[in-house]
Amino acid sequence: MRRSEFDRAVRWEFGDASGSWIVSSHVLSAYGATARELLDAGHEPRDVWEGLCDDFEVPAHRRLGEDR
Repeated sequence: MRRSEFDRAVRWEFGDASGSWIVSSHVLSAYGATARELLDAGHEPRDVWEGLCDDFEVPAHRRLGEDR
């Protein structure tokens, strides 16, 4: 997953405003850091996305995005 795909998935699942807030404010339980901190530190976007999905209980059928 590329960063642009991560950003698109976040917007699709959470919306523009909420998605932006979640990425910069929510501390992922599996990592102890926000998604933005993890991405800036070089973590794989797919792993960060899965962490967000786990924390927010996103159903499996929505984890691949709107066009999957």
